[in-house]
Amino acid sequence: MPEKKTIRRAQRDKRQGKSPGTQAGEFVHDEIKKIRKGKHGARSARQAIAIGLSEARRAGVDLKPPKKGTTSEKTRKSAERAYEKGQKHEPISRKRSQARVKALKREPTSTVSHDALSKQARTAAKKRSATSRSAAAKKAARTKGPRVRSAAAKKAARTRKRRLS
Repeated sequence: MPEKKTIRRAQRDKRQGKSPGTQAGEFVHDEIKKIRKGKHGARSARQAIAIGLSEARRAGVDLKPPKKGTTSEKTRKSAERAYEKGQKHEPISRKRSQARVKALKREPTSTVSHDALSKQARTAAKKRSATSRSAAAKKAARTKGPRVRSAAAKKAARTRKRRLS
């Protein structure tokens, strides 16, 4: 069950005109926090992200399920069910919710370490085309604004310096 704070942050993102993916990011971030605190675990970084996306869909974020052929049929059907649940605003089964947490408590919490998430991000990026990655970078540079762009440049310089030494 997502926290009220998370839902409010996602609603704020929606009011600001941000994409459904950005709104769902709040739920993913919340899920990672829960795992790091030790409330439950996850089998992999990918599973942690999937749980966050599912919670976002159930909370009513307009995040469409993946198209046919992009993911496994099981994943797609699960996403469709979560999306429909969120559109109808049906109550969540208490038993099912508790069973889910009980199962996740048996999983490790190291799967959302900075290294694990970094590795997941890299493998996800590798699957995208160079054109797609380049377009995303250009859009980020366009929409960041001067102050955030400057901070990002300083951070990149620090990272380069650390890698070289």
